[in-house]
Amino acid sequence: MSIHDDSIFTDRRGEVIDAASRRVEDRPSTGHSIALMTEGGQALAPLQLEQRRLIHREDSVRRQSDAFREIRTRLLGLAGSQNFITLVVSVSPHSGGSFVARNLAAAFAFDETKTSLLIDCNLRYPNQHKALGVDPAKGGLIDFLEHPIRGIKSVIYQTGIPRVRLVPAGTSRENGGEFFSSFRMRAMLDSLRCRYTDRYLFLDGPAIKGSPDARILSDLADFVVVVVGYGRDTPTAVNQAVANFEPSKLAGVVFNQSA
Repeated sequence: MSIHDDSIFTDRRGEVIDAASRRVEDRPSTGHSIALMTEGGQALAPLQLEQRRLIHREDSVRRQSDAFREIRTRLLGLAGSQNFITLVVSVSPHSGGSFVARNLAAAFAFDETKTSLLIDCNLRYPNQHKALGVDPAKGGLIDFLEHPIRGIKSVIYQTGIPRVRLVPAGTSRENGGEFFSSFRMRAMLDSLRCRYTDRYLFLDGPAIKGSPDARILSDLADFVVVVVGYGRDTPTAVNQAVANFEPSKLAGVVFNQSA
């Protein structure tokens, strides 16, 4: 099954780019402390990746892969030589924010000198572990924040994609979003980013509409990428959504269309 989602990236200066129309080469990174990590499980084959709607290097999904490479290049250009935390949020539910988050993480890991850590912060619709075929038997983000003595490594899972790891949302809690403004959450992210210079963090956040969590999470991120459901979200809704974030953090908007 092929991947049908198309993405157009708009940077914060308002320039629209059809990211699928051109190839962007991998950029080197100076950090290499964990990029050559040992993969304990077998890497997923291209067909398996496509079944999970994930990009890869083969020609069958070249158009989609190039789209995410373009977004990756824009983020790297904004950040310079530093690794960073990117929050990916959609304007409204079911607009493809989680799809963009995991494929952007995969695009960064195309570069063998980089690693990606995807953290599922979408507590209302936590589906990254399902999409990636991960069994979160040891819990996830919320479990760690409740019991940090267990160590963050216990909730970091392999995904079958080389150099991509997942922290699933974990056990559902009422008002679980309060954890996002906690000292533990900030300390965890600082530790995960600072320990390895080649590690890039991606927060899959909840939809902006109807939840304050997206704005709270933006305080923890260096950049925010907003996902717009093409034909679903109105220009007014988009403008209201991006107004939630500091202009200096708003990296751009992805128009996502699912066939």
